[in-house]
Amino acid sequence: MSAQAAKRITDIGPPHYDKFLHPVIKKNYGKWVYHETLAPGVLCHVAESGDRIYTVRAGSPRLLSVQTLRRFADLADKYCGGHLRFTSRNNVEFLLDNKEKIEALKKELNELGFPVGGTNNAISNIVHTQGWVHCHSSATDASGIVKAVMDVLYDRFTHEDLPAKLRVALACCLNMCGAVHCSDIAILGIHRRPPKIQHDVLSKVCELPTLISSCPTGAIRTKTVDGKQSVEVVEEQCMYCGNCYTVCPAMPMNDPENDGISIWVGGKVSNARSAPKFSKLAIPYLPNNPPRWPEVVRAVVNIVDVYAKNAKKFERLGEWIDRIGWPRFFELTGIPFTRYHIDDFKHAGLSYARSAHIRF
Repeated sequence: MSAQAAKRITDIGPPHYDKFLHPVIKKNYGKWVYHETLAPGVLCHVAESGDRIYTVRAGSPRLLSVQTLRRFADLADKYCGGHLRFTSRNNVEFLLDNKEKIEALKKELNELGFPVGGTNNAISNIVHTQGWVHCHSSATDASGIVKAVMDVLYDRFTHEDLPAKLRVALACCLNMCGAVHCSDIAILGIHRRPPKIQHDVLSKVCELPTLISSCPTGAIRTKTVDGKQSVEVVEEQCMYCGNCYTVCPAMPMNDPENDGISIWVGGKVSNARSAPKFSKLAIPYLPNNPPRWPEVVRAVVNIVDVYAKNAKKFERLGEWIDRIGWPRFFELTGIPFTRYHIDDFKHAGLSYARSAHIRF
């Protein structure tokens, strides 16, 4: 059988993406000249041929019901020939070739409770992880915090009035399925205690060699408890990652009293104006207070407001901090500086300020 014949009959893997492209995009693929913003959440891309494609972006709650997906599909069928896409930050984008349909689509989206916005110098939708809904190692919720934060920052999504684009992310533990390592503001769930070992059931449900080898820092050791083979955790070496719980249900990490949230700032993926940046610690601990997480909401809103008031045009949050210096950042935001902010990583020589210059 020839390779071409095998390719025709196989059903392994996803279909090629070009089968789902809007006809205007497929026709002008790789031949776009520029794009412009018509309104918050509405973009127009212009091709060399003069063809135009319009994008209407709306925020979604990420965890979608079948009914919501059907509503999106119905809107796509009605306004843009069934063509829509989801962004990496949980926005839904409708792709139209008729400018006259934009306002009607926006009206229906707003009536359904899906705000249009999130483009350019606005907050995009918050990318987040599973949280308590699905994840076994989460230190906090995900969709609940995102809902509480975005309820307050709603106008920052629907209006382009920030100095530059602002990307917020949430990960429910430090394994960070979300993009907390490279977002302007990152909300990170943290465990602060090692796993609780259920010695009476551990040997029945876990393979000790697999459990011991699962720890990236070698904190888990064999130990005999009440005459049974079990393990112990060296707390000084534990980094609370929950990897052991993934392979052994007798090592639960969840701790309602000590689990909480940390806030990180200054990360970005973009290399415009400066190189990509990792997020750095701003607030080491905030308590879990569902259902509205008031401490977390106040902390995020405070950072956004201070940034919006003091940064220059086109300046990302991390670039603004680099310009004014971290001491000034803590002063403006009112966030207390603690010992947890000191970079004591063993390779910290790469990040320490090693000159005599002082930045204010």
